[in-house]
Formats: sequence, C-alpha cells, structure tokens
Amino acid sequence: MADTVLVTGITGFIGSNTAVKLLKKGYKVRGTARNPEKAEKVSVKICEAAGVPDGSIDIIAAELTSDEGWTEAVKDCRYIQHIASPLPIEPPMNREGLVPEARAGALRVLEAGFEAGAERIVMTSSIASMIGQKNRPRKFTFGEQDWSNPDWKKQTAYPVSKTRAELSAWEFAESQNGKDRLTTINPGLVFGPDSFNNGSASLEVVKALMIKQFPASPKLALPIIDVRDVASIHVAAMTAPKAAGRRLIAAGETLWFKEVAAVLKDAYPELKTSRGEMPNFALKFFSLFDERVKTLLADLGVYHIADTAYVGNITQVIPRSAKEAILATAASLIESGSVRARA
Repeated sequence: MADTVLVTGITGFIGSNTAVKLLKKGYKVRGTARNPEKAEKVSVKICEAAGVPDGSIDIIAAELTSDEGWTEAVKDCRYIQHIASPLPIEPPMNREGLVPEARAGALRVLEAGFEAGAERIVMTSSIASMIGQKNRPRKFTFGEQDWSNPDWKKQTAYPVSKTRAELSAWEFAESQNGKDRLTTINPGLVFGPDSFNNGSASLEVVKALMIKQFPASPKLALPIIDVRDVASIHVAAMTAPKAAGRRLIAAGETLWFKEVAAVLKDAYPELKTSRGEMPNFALKFFSLFDERVKTLLADLGVYHIADTAYVGNITQVIPRSAKEAILATAASLIESGSVRARA
C-alpha cells in the first residue's frame, strides 16, 4: 500500500508543485486548505499534471489558526510536507503581525504529526530566516548555520514571521527528542511556471519588472530557484537519510534585479520593461507610501550568495538556471493575461 503524505497549503505555488512530484512517485497525497472548494478545483489540475485519476487527492479543511481538522489530516501519514504559511498581499504594518499564525500553525502541525507517528516533517521556511542580519557585508555568503535577527529594526512582518516560526519548530522538535524527524527547506526567490494559476509574491516581482511598475530596478540581488526544483528538494528531503535535522537552502544563482529585467527585455523587446537601476534613496521614498516596498529596504545593495553545495549532495537536485526560471514565469504571466505582450 502506498505511503500517505500530507501537504499543507496544497493550493499554494510550492504546495501544488510538490503534490505533483509526490503523485508521480506513487505516494498517496492528502492536502489541507482553508477553502476546500478551491482546493478541489486545484487538485483536478494537480492530478492532470501528475497523470493520475481525478480525485486521487483527499482534501481536509484545516486552518493554521485552529486545532480543528488536524488530527484527521495527519492520521496514517508517514510523512508531512508543511508548506502552508501566512503571506498576505498587503503586509501588516505591525512587524509581529504574522507571527502568531505562522508560529502557532507550525507547532500545530508538528504536535499533531509527532503524536501521529510521522517519520519526518518537511517544513517550508525561507532564506528570509537566514539573511536578515545587521552589518552584513555587501557581498554576503550565507549558509545553513545563519539566522536572521527578528529583533533587528529593519526587519518587516514576513521575515520576522518566518524566523520566529522556524526557531519555534526546531525548539519543539528538540524538546521532543525528535530533531531528526524535522527538516526545513529555505527557498530563495521562487520563480517558474504558474501551472495552477495560484501565483505567489515572487511572481509579482517578475510582473512588476515586465510592466515597468518601477521606472528602474531596485538595487537588490537574491538567489533564484524554479518552483519545480523547490518541489523536488521538498520531496527528496522527505526520505534522504542525511536530510534529517537539517536546514536545506533551496536556491540557485544570484542575479541583480536589473539583470532579471535584462533577461525579460531580451526575450520580450516589445515590453516596456524596467531599465537601469533605481537609486536607493528613491526606493526609500516610495516606501513611505507603500508597505510592500518597505519590505525591500533591509536588503538593498547586498549581493546575497547561497552556500548550497551540501544540498545537492543530500538531495541530488541541481537547480535549473535562473534564466530558465525567469522566462518560465514570464511565459505564464503572458499566458494568463496578467501581462499583455504585443505580437
């Protein structure tokens, strides 16, 4: 009988792609979602992409803010992929605003999973829980042992929530003498095809550059990875012996945002893509009127390099190029009508 894997947040960008990988490998997939009706519609597309019969995914209604549904969700699951996390379109002004849901949600899943006997829980975190450090060098190589400082005043709601949630997850696992039953995945900037029309904040970066939302690119440089590779790392981490108790950075090559814009301009010369690089003072001015822009300020001018050699050795996943991930994103945005490209 096939092993059952729970995927929390199965309707999300990473969750849906991870579910496809699991189904293709022969696992039985169960998903949780706030909105079961939406999840059922997305699951049809997931099953089609995986080449399995419609209805192959069991959907359980469960929210990170409530205990209801989690006992049923984790029952008989050998593995758990905890991918769900709060990420509103409009970030809260309170830098601790996302923490209660993110931390409580992680602990609910871990407590239920440990009690149900899950062999390993793979939890999606972020490089945001690693790179938020004061006085970083302008060229900053970060690795598994790096942690963001959630009390640093430049940190905003999302990185604070990811850092506190991951710290709490590791503290809980250690308190249960079960550190080896937990693995966290820390993705960089996740691009790639939006095959299930569920979008993500990362895809909005490409869209903003394609439609010249900013007159020029912010001076930002983050490691990029395709969502299909993030999903592969999640699945590999579930059973790889050396992944136990580790933080795996899911990231590839680093590009400045102006380099991302250049890739888009080369592929779609007809678009009015952002050109050049915006002075830092200009972005700081924009941040006075837009909370979303404020989330970028802490990382301005820093070239972030992810030390990921160990991840390839553990998972055998080698991420595709940043260019391929960028162009896959752009193609999806045009196909969906989010960006209009003239023929």
